[in-house]
Amino acid sequence: MPATCVVGLQWGDEAKGKIVDLLGADHHFVVRYNGGANAGHTIVWGSRTFRLSILPTGVLNPNVKSIIGNGLVVYPPRLLEELDQLKTGGITVGDNLAVSDHAHVIFPYHMEEERLVETSSEGGAIGTTGRGIGPCYQDKVGRRFAIRVGELLHPDHLRERLRFVVPFKNRLLAALGHGHSTPVKTFDANTLCDEYLGYADRLKPFVTDTARVLHDGLAAGKKILFEGAQGSLLDVDHGTYPFVTSSSSLPSGIWTGTGVPARNLTRVIGVVKAYTTRVGGGPFPTELNDGPDGTGERIRRIGREYGTVTGRPRRTGWFDAVAVRYTAALSGADEITVMLLDVLSGLPELKLCTSYQIDGGTTRHFPSDAFQLQRCTPVYETLPGWAEDVTKCRKPADLPAAARRYVDRISELVGLPVAVVSVGPDREQTIHLK
Repeated sequence: MPATCVVGLQWGDEAKGKIVDLLGADHHFVVRYNGGANAGHTIVWGSRTFRLSILPTGVLNPNVKSIIGNGLVVYPPRLLEELDQLKTGGITVGDNLAVSDHAHVIFPYHMEEERLVETSSEGGAIGTTGRGIGPCYQDKVGRRFAIRVGELLHPDHLRERLRFVVPFKNRLLAALGHGHSTPVKTFDANTLCDEYLGYADRLKPFVTDTARVLHDGLAAGKKILFEGAQGSLLDVDHGTYPFVTSSSSLPSGIWTGTGVPARNLTRVIGVVKAYTTRVGGGPFPTELNDGPDGTGERIRRIGREYGTVTGRPRRTGWFDAVAVRYTAALSGADEITVMLLDVLSGLPELKLCTSYQIDGGTTRHFPSDAFQLQRCTPVYETLPGWAEDVTKCRKPADLPAAARRYVDRISELVGLPVAVVSVGPDREQTIHLK
C-alpha cells in the first residue's frame, strides 16, 4: 500500500500541518520522523486551535495511529504538556499514540549547554530555539552520554546512567560557562532521575518499538503518512549549513528515523508558502528588509509570522524559486501545495526570484553552503498583484486572474504541478487544482 510524505520545501513554517490534517483521515498511521519540540505547527480543529510542537498532527484523529519515530528527540515535560493541552480541549489521546523506545531524551543540561553556546561572548550563534535539540543529537551521535526513551522505564538502569552522565555534563557546563556573564546551572543525578521517572510513569502506555508497529502495518496493507518537521532548507546534510537543524528533514530521513525502507514511499507532497520566511540566523537572499512600513512587515503582520514554538518574529521575503527547485529535486516531490496565498492580497505587484547573481555571473543553481549563499543577489521577475480577498475562493475559477497566474508561474518555475492552494487556515479554505 502507498506511503506518502508531506515535506516543507523552504525554511520551515510552511503550514504543513494543514495538509497533514487534510490527508490524515485517508491513512492508518501519521508518523513524525525527525526533530523535536523545535517544530511547531498550528492546527485549526473546528472551533478549536491547537499549537503542537512534537505530537504528530494526526493525533487529533482517534482513528489514526500517530507515531513519534526513533529519529526524534523527546523532552518529556513538553510532550506531556501537549497531551494535557489536547485533554483540556476535549481530545483524549490513548492507544492512537505510540512513542519510539529508541527516540532520544532531552534533559535540562542539554538546554543549558545550548544556552551557553548560543550566548557565548565568542559569537557564532546559529539562532536555535533553545530547546536542547542540537546537544541531544550530539550526544546521540557521540553515543557515550545519550539516553533513550526506553531507558526511562528501567529505574535502576536510568539512575546508574545519570550518575555516569551528569558529572561529566556539569564539568562541561562549567567549562562552557567560564567567563560567561550569567550563572551556570549544575544538576544532580538523583534529582533528575526522580523527576524523569515521574514522567516515565505517564509516558509508559505509549512507549513501544514503533519500527515493529509500522512493519506490521505495512504487512497488513496499512497506509502511512509521514510528516516532516522543519523544512528541507534546514536539513543537516543538504540545507544552508551550518544554519540548519540537527536532523534529516528531507524524506531521506524517513528510513533512519522510522525504520520504514524508502521503497515504500510512493508519493511526496512538497509544501511551500506563497512567499518565503525564515527564523533564526543564516543567509536569506529574498529577505525584505524594508522597515516597519514595508512589504516585509506587512506580510509578517497579515500572515501572523511569529514562531509557534518561540514566538520570535519570522524574517519574510519574496518566493525563491531557485531554492524550491533545489529542495523539490532533493525530496523527489511529485507535486506542490501553495499555502497562505491570501496573505498576498492587496499588494500591487509581486516578485518571484528566478535566479541568483554571484561573482559577476548568473546561476539558477542553489548553493547550500551558507558562506556562498550569503554572496548571492536575487534576480526577480515581477507579476501584477490582486486587490480581491481570496479567502472565500473554493474553486480554481474563483481565484482572480492575477492570483491564478501567480500560482501557475510558481508551478512553471519549480517544474512541478500545484495540486492544492490554501487561502486560509480552515479546512474549507482549500482549493484543489489537481
